[in-house]
Amino acid sequence: MIRLRRPTLSVEALALAGAVLLVTGFNGPFWHALFAERTGAGWHDWRLALGTFVALVAAFFFLIALAATRHTVRALLAALIAISSVAWFFERRYGVVLDPSMLRNALHTDAREAGELIGPGLLGALALGIAAAALPWAVRLKTRPLKRALAVRAGALAAAFAVAAGALLLVFQDFSSLMRNRRELRYLITPANVVWSAARVLATDARSTVAQRDPPEPAVRAVAAAHKPTLFVLVLGETARAANFSLNGYPRQTNPELERLAVVNFAHTNACGTSTEVSLPCMFSPFGRADYDEDRIRRHESLLHLLARAGLRVVWLDNQSGCKGVCDGLEVRDLSHEKRQGVCDGERCLDEILLHGLRGVIERGTADTVVVLHQLGNHGPAYFRRYPPATRRFEPACERDELADCTREQIVNAYDNAILYTDHLLAQTIRYLDGLRDRYDVALLYVSDHGESLGERGLYLHGMPYSIAPREQLEVPMLWWFAPDSARSLDVDLACLRRRAAEPASHDQIFHSVLGLLAVTTPRYRAQLDLFSACRPMRLAGAATAG
Repeated sequence: MIRLRRPTLSVEALALAGAVLLVTGFNGPFWHALFAERTGAGWHDWRLALGTFVALVAAFFFLIALAATRHTVRALLAALIAISSVAWFFERRYGVVLDPSMLRNALHTDAREAGELIGPGLLGALALGIAAAALPWAVRLKTRPLKRALAVRAGALAAAFAVAAGALLLVFQDFSSLMRNRRELRYLITPANVVWSAARVLATDARSTVAQRDPPEPAVRAVAAAHKPTLFVLVLGETARAANFSLNGYPRQTNPELERLAVVNFAHTNACGTSTEVSLPCMFSPFGRADYDEDRIRRHESLLHLLARAGLRVVWLDNQSGCKGVCDGLEVRDLSHEKRQGVCDGERCLDEILLHGLRGVIERGTADTVVVLHQLGNHGPAYFRRYPPATRRFEPACERDELADCTREQIVNAYDNAILYTDHLLAQTIRYLDGLRDRYDVALLYVSDHGESLGERGLYLHGMPYSIAPREQLEVPMLWWFAPDSARSLDVDLACLRRRAAEPASHDQIFHSVLGLLAVTTPRYRAQLDLFSACRPMRLAGAATAG
């Protein structure tokens, strides 16, 4: 029997082979994006391809050789190959860009959400990655005396640095222009994108852990002596995009119940981010996207903390994956594991569980109250799991966790059915609040955290870097509802607000608008960002009289 002998390579040769494998085997999305607007027929295009390939191989080799030893090189390459196989799958399947924001979103996803992404495609990519990760163990490694090994390694590192620099100089004008104008390209270079983004996320989280929070700011609420208690419900949508709301002109009737109610619809609203991890802290902060600073947002207390210190009862009811810090220390109830027949299936609850939770909150109190209902909403890719059979109107709907197994029409049908269910939930909530008018001044705000891509330009899901995110991920539905007598008590001119709703709005205005609506004064309040500031007849009349 012939026995095959394992080839013998030096650590440097194995590192070079690994670098070539990573650049050629797992960077298809990068190469496709690099040449998306080029024909590939001219010498300039071939020079860019060759120079970029050589520069990437040399750079990968440099970094691997800098960290690898004879005892660690196999494990290091195996880890990089396994990481690259998973990154390659998500980049190719959903068109995502693995920047720090996307990595944070992925790392903070709960097990049930992550489970919906596990399917034959991902398992196949993992199998391929595991098979490729075994390759470094198919060779023997040369041994060298320490001094010679150090000399060879130093020479290899110097050569790699020189080759990378030379290759970049060859294509510098084209390459640097692309990297400046299309910043997402750098986050398609695998596995550098994952390693860099993960390091950024871990460093940021470490800073947040040890950083001191900003001191609490004064929060004072002015309340009329004879007022009824206020009940303000904020329904926080998940992954609902404005483009698929019939209230915003979508040709399908996805909001049949809301269209029969006197809601004030803001049809042109922009989100603060393209992921829950970014948008939630941002929309509940005074800084918003216009003055975005992640560290400062996370240090500063949220809108909900200010409202609680101003004397309101604040309750967060969750059917999702938490509040991302904006409700820490407040009254929080996770309803996603409840057992209620017809609403929960043992793994997940439909969003109607939030209405049951709201009823429980109201039954146990009569104080001024703010309740946040955090929906599961349209969280993908399993849109078909977000609604009951009663709202399965648009057929055929994609009923697979793997979007690749469905046509785009089927995916949109399932997504629209989930929007239809949100319409039903909001209408039910409004009717419930309307029935409490004798006890409370009632109001409701619905706004989604971010949008979703449904195959436009080859993109699916969400989480694209904000600077290049498509409008489908940035434009979100937002609507307000007031009982007429409650609007008068809260000093809101509804006719004025409807006129204001025709103008652009954004998440940046939520912090200031809620403070203004509930008459809470803080140093961070900005009247120019308050949607109601020009629609308060009593306060404006009082200001004119005082003047």
